[in-house]
Formats: sequence, structure tokens, C-alpha cells
Amino acid sequence: MIQQPEVKLKQLRELKNFTQEYVATQLGLTTRAYSKIESGETQLTINRLNEISAILGIDPMEALGFDHQNIFNNCTQEGDNNTIGTSNYNFPEKLIEQYEKRIHQLESEVLFLRALVK
Repeated sequence: MIQQPEVKLKQLRELKNFTQEYVATQLGLTTRAYSKIESGETQLTINRLNEISAILGIDPMEALGFDHQNIFNNCTQEGDNNTIGTSNYNFPEKLIEQYEKRIHQLESEVLFLRALVK
């Protein structure tokens, strides 16, 4: 049995920097209705999981298998300089692509806003 799928979806949404309002709008729901899905007050259906996963840009099975500890607890401090070791990261390729795309979007937005200020 998959433990707390709604928590996994919330963590993924937050990693993508999406608001509940954004996801709710994409689903055609109120923010409160979507909030109830993430809090477990409303049962998550397979169809809804597929819809939310599509919005997050991740395979539903990857979403259900997501473990935040693979991201947040794999850091180790090594050496005298207290550098953070990154050798244990196993990020899904799709997640890396999504972050790179988001970084590019934000860089473009910064350039646009700088041009407006000048």
C-alpha cells in the first residue's frame, strides 16, 4: 500500500513551485476542494491522480513513489570546507528537465523585467 499519496503530491507541487490555486484552476476545482485532496479529507482517485500528475509533469507511478528523503536527506558534509556531497542524488531525468525549463523561464522573466525597468 502506498503511504500518504496526498502528501507526496503536495511535496511535488511545492518542489515545482506551484500554488494550490494554480493546480486547482488547472483541474477546474476551487482552491478549497484541491486543498482537501492534499490534506486527505477528499479521497484521491486514480483519475484525479492522473490529472494532477499531468499538471505536475510527472508520471503517476513516479509521483506515488516519490520520497522527499532522496532529495533532502542525501546531503552529507565532507572535508574541511564543509562542502555538501552530491554523489548520492538519483533525480529522475524528467524532474531535472522540468527544473531546467523552469530556470530558463525565470531567467527570461528576469530579462524582461529588467528591460521594463530601464
